[in-house]
Amino acid sequence: MFLKQYEVGPYQNFTYLVAESEGGEGVVIDPSYGIEPVLRGIDESRVKVRLILNTHSHPDHVAGNEAVRAQTGAKVVAHRSAPLGQDRSVADGDAIDAGRLKIEVHHTPGHTPDSVLYVFEGNVATGDTLFVGECGRTDLPGGDPSQMYDSLFERVVRLDDGLVVLPGHNYGSTPTSTIGREKRENYVLKPRTREEFVRFLKE
Repeated sequence: MFLKQYEVGPYQNFTYLVAESEGGEGVVIDPSYGIEPVLRGIDESRVKVRLILNTHSHPDHVAGNEAVRAQTGAKVVAHRSAPLGQDRSVADGDAIDAGRLKIEVHHTPGHTPDSVLYVFEGNVATGDTLFVGECGRTDLPGGDPSQMYDSLFERVVRLDDGLVVLPGHNYGSTPTSTIGREKRENYVLKPRTREEFVRFLKE
């Protein structure tokens, strides 16, 4: 598998170029502002980008959609509730592929109603649901701390400990992590009741 992480734009966003192999079929995850390095990377790696995967609809995760689409002809994929011009709508449990690259969709509302994780080849792109050492905000429009509780404690912590966490922003001590490490070290994932968690986020 070919995987490259790019930090782009003014908000420490991570955009990912992923493919079955260098020169093979693949995807771009969360094309942000300042997408030019990713576009050059697509050309240099000769990846045939088939899909643009958006983890959620905030502008800093979709700003590069049209530039990637214009260069590659890729189709935009997002959760069916996302207010985006999407070519393919997905829901929890869906499976998608780009060549030999197989991707599972997990719906994780909380940061936004349309937030999803993409699990593939030992990795999980978490968008703004889970960062290294932190989780996404729930005080923006559409955010819901109770839904975030469900997403983290019913979804994220049940993922395989070995999955490499590919977050949506470079906010942590390292650019990637693992689910196991986050369960051990991320203070957000400390066991709490729903009421305690909601109060914790509001504080």
